Amino acid sequence: MKQVVSDIIMFRGSHADFGFYQGKLLRHSPILDARKKQWSSKSRHFIIDRKKIEPIFNYFSPGIWQELIGLAEALQMDMETAIREFGGYYLEYGKSGCSIFSDSNYMIRNYDNAPSTYEGRYVFYQPADGGYATIGPSMQITGRTDGLNEKGLAMGYNFVNRLRSDDGFVCNMIGRLVLENCATVDEAVALLKELPHRHSFSYSLLDKSGKHIVVEASANEVRTRDGQICTNHFEKLTNENRYRMDDSLQRYEAIYQQQPVIETPYDAFRLMNDIDKGVFSNKYGAWAGTIHTAAYLPQQMQAWIALGGDQPPLIFNFNKWLFGEKLYAKQIKGKLDANHGFINV
Repeated sequence: MKQVVSDIIMFRGSHADFGFYQGKLLRHSPILDARKKQWSSKSRHFIIDRKKIEPIFNYFSPGIWQELIGLAEALQMDMETAIREFGGYYLEYGKSGCSIFSDSNYMIRNYDNAPSTYEGRYVFYQPADGGYATIGPSMQITGRTDGLNEKGLAMGYNFVNRLRSDDGFVCNMIGRLVLENCATVDEAVALLKELPHRHSFSYSLLDKSGKHIVVEASANEVRTRDGQICTNHFEKLTNENRYRMDDSLQRYEAIYQQQPVIETPYDAFRLMNDIDKGVFSNKYGAWAGTIHTAAYLPQQMQAWIALGGDQPPLIFNFNKWLFGEKLYAKQIKGKLDANHGFINV
């Protein structure tokens, strides 16, 4: 078993200051060196056109553009490099798993990937210059794998396909844009229909009213469907699916078969996190092992997180933090049945 930790990062202030703060933390972290090794063979294929990308950011989220500037300044990095490293535009996304189960009260999400891609950063951020406060694990520093915002909107995404890609944002930045800019499911759907998408992903959404929906998004089309279960295939945009969907269908069926006995959010969390329930995955070498199980309860404004399987969740009361209460937790600890840990160590 591999012991892993995720560092808890909390910040209140402007996006530029937040970017600079994160840049200072990254100076002393192995994350950037690990990223360079992982992306060195891929990033050369991407020509970063600042003149094209800057107006897109300033249209959808000028604050995040300022965060990129702050990161670049702290790391003494040119903007083209900062966009490539942290901008969530273009870069390829590796094949992964992921499963989501939702109802009107909660969203439970298994994030499945290779541990060597995981940053180990769990971020609380309350902007002072526009945008909603958010909580959730980071990806590519500025992006989010899933999360909850101050209005009670929860979001998680599932990989479907990276073929037939186009210019656009990748999943983690899309997740951040949704959480920081949308208060309801309807607002999130409208934004997802407007954003340019690089790859094919499903985005599961739940808001404080109890409305939940799945958005199937590709570079070519965006459609919505009702449903409580989402794995790694589309049900409407079926022409975008991968040829092999066996694992995705098996996890979908495992959730579907056990759904009738789920009575509480904790029951749902155990369905997703218990290794013997058929949803949690140990396929870490195939980019499909469950790294974290997250739960978001919009009505209670709670965020739960566990690293690895058969783990109790660490529970955060997001409302208390929003209203100034100090949280003393510094790290989230867990263990994975894997050969490699996270890149933050």
